[in-house]
Amino acid sequence: MGKNVAVVIPSRYASTRLPGKPLIKLVGKPMIQHVYERAAQANVSQVVVATDDERIFNTVKDFGGQVLMTSPNHQSGTDRVAEAAKQLNAEIIINVQGDEPLLNPDSINQAAAPLLADDTIVMGTLAHHLTDIDDVLNSNVVKVVTDKKGFALYFSRLPIPFNPQQKTANTPPPGMLRHIGLYVYRADFLQQFSTLPPTDLEKSENLEQLRALEHGYKIMVVPIDQEVIGVDTPEDVVKVQAILAGSKQ
Repeated sequence: MGKNVAVVIPSRYASTRLPGKPLIKLVGKPMIQHVYERAAQANVSQVVVATDDERIFNTVKDFGGQVLMTSPNHQSGTDRVAEAAKQLNAEIIINVQGDEPLLNPDSINQAAAPLLADDTIVMGTLAHHLTDIDDVLNSNVVKVVTDKKGFALYFSRLPIPFNPQQKTANTPPPGMLRHIGLYVYRADFLQQFSTLPPTDLEKSENLEQLRALEHGYKIMVVPIDQEVIGVDTPEDVVKVQAILAGSKQ
């Protein structure tokens, strides 16, 4: 890549729906190990787990991964990533969610590409085209709209752009994008971003990325073909376990 690019995976033990989620075993490995190993296959200089939990810290150490202990007082994964990034000699930091054991390493490369090519871009993320009509009205599925150059105009839990037929349509409107919560930051901007005060739109939608937009920064959105499947519920565990088991056959 030319520049020093680091992946930081924020990981905490507490989870409302799945306590101990990073350590759930999937085909014989803890979930955090699956995420770590996939991230390590991307074209990056290093991969680091940032946690505040000794169980996660020791698990990562046991499988040979790099891990940093961070403060237990962080309000978000971004703050945890920012603390870890201070200890890394990296120009670009990629925040990879610790609950996406099926993440394609190529998606990480695609997300980083705009920042590697253009020094004026300070932040990037991913999206893919919605294919399931149920996701359109699902507030847990974050939607994003972009300008002609690919920069985010807005993120919302509501369907955007509005389509009067969306409640009766059998498929999502063409071009509707689902946001994928992988973020790329220029290292100096990440430190700045983590100190910005929360904003009204961010608090209304409960979407931290809106803080960047409200403060006037641009976020490049890279569309990818592959859907990223996260693990949030026991049903997700079963689904991901089956996919991983099938890929090993």
